[in-house]
Amino acid sequence: MRKYIVKRILLSIGILFCVTFIIYTLLRCLPSSYVENMAMQLAQQPGAKPYEEWLDQLNASYGLDKDIVPGYLTWLSDAVRGEFGDSWKFTVPVLEKFNDVIWLSFVMSAIAFILELLIAIPLGVIAATKQYSRADYAITAGALIGISLPTFFFATILKLVFSVKLGWFDLFGLVGRDYAQLDAMGQFLDKANHLVLPITTLVIVSVGSLMRYTRTNMLEVLNSDYIRTARAKGLSENKVIYQHAFRNTLIPLVTIVGGSLPGLFSGALITETLFGIPGIGYTSYQCMLAGDIPFFMFYMAFMAILTLAGNLISDILYAVVDPRVRIA
Repeated sequence: MRKYIVKRILLSIGILFCVTFIIYTLLRCLPSSYVENMAMQLAQQPGAKPYEEWLDQLNASYGLDKDIVPGYLTWLSDAVRGEFGDSWKFTVPVLEKFNDVIWLSFVMSAIAFILELLIAIPLGVIAATKQYSRADYAITAGALIGISLPTFFFATILKLVFSVKLGWFDLFGLVGRDYAQLDAMGQFLDKANHLVLPITTLVIVSVGSLMRYTRTNMLEVLNSDYIRTARAKGLSENKVIYQHAFRNTLIPLVTIVGGSLPGLFSGALITETLFGIPGIGYTSYQCMLAGDIPFFMFYMAFMAILTLAGNLISDILYAVVDPRVRIA
């Protein structure tokens, strides 16, 4: 196992270099960038230098006057030392801005993911054990609705009902008008109140696929020969389902759990935009539109590392969940 982990880590480092180079190349090929927009603004000022001179000056100051390969090597050498520069759009260090917005998105995604597991897995098991019953049809219909309808639809419906009609929650933002006058507990509850609808939206749009995935795998396991043998021996139905069948259903579910690691930090662009939540998803989208190469490069490299780590964790968890799995 130790040799396998070391081998996978070395392979992941090579993949990471390739991924970051592709991302850097794509960012350098964007049709517009922060540098071009800034050069245009500076050139429009009275008595200013021409646009071409400003563009050359800004490109030289940000190292964009080099070709793609030398520019990438310059970025890579700085990144290895933990230096990612300043965000062009927000004019603060990249790591500082990233630290300001990442934890809000992480809290939202982590709570939504935990609720998703608590809701989807039990309902998926119920739908499988009661196949073709009313409960199965109801759970399947709810899952299909969650999979089919877009995020902005659910967010709009929740805002219409609970914000406009009932007035329980604010339409936008992370804090209320009187946030500054509240004590510590009041400020915490105020933020929690503003996160209820965004988290509910994330749960609704994501629970359906996991529910269907659990049901499908549970049905496959329940139709196995060893399950029929366990029932023939006179074991109780609960013991057959939860001690024999469900344990083998966990094996494919481990893939989803391991693959969910990047999603906990990637943010929810549509949800954060609709509810006015200043998370990492909306922030990275703004940086991409502005051509903010330093921030977006760090964000994409961070996501690539999490993706590779999630895949490695999934492979390791296979051996934990199923003792039959041995990695040679």
